[in-house]
Amino acid sequence: MPGIPDRVRADMTAAMKSGDAPLRDTLRLMIAAFGNARIAAGHELDDDEAIRALQREARQRRDSIEEYRKASREDLAVREEYELGVIEGYLPQALTDDDLQALVRATIEEVGATGPGDLGKVMGPLMSRVAGRADGKRANELVRELLSS
Repeated sequence: MPGIPDRVRADMTAAMKSGDAPLRDTLRLMIAAFGNARIAAGHELDDDEAIRALQREARQRRDSIEEYRKASREDLAVREEYELGVIEGYLPQALTDDDLQALVRATIEEVGATGPGDLGKVMGPLMSRVAGRADGKRANELVRELLSS
């Protein structure tokens, strides 16, 4: 099975042939992100590293959408939403809030966390379990919420 960067390159070729400029441009941005991550890592990316690169790109798009909306630039927000949708199509299926909450509860129990001071003790093992399937910010909020109660 080809890796994520290979799938993106193949899809870009198809987008070029079909004349789908917005898709082609978004896939080019993703390929550039893979290239930057490859240079930073010093080796070819495995799928986990490619997923992390895509997650960074998705997070940037979410932040940009929010900022563009604050600045009343709906045209730019719409473009970023399109790019975010394409990027998310290559990411693993996201965990539902219920699934994430169950994983958080299980991790808290396993590490014996008892209060807000144990946040770091929970986040490490939790993030390795949810890698690529949940936003770290959302996971952090959920851990804080559950440790505070």
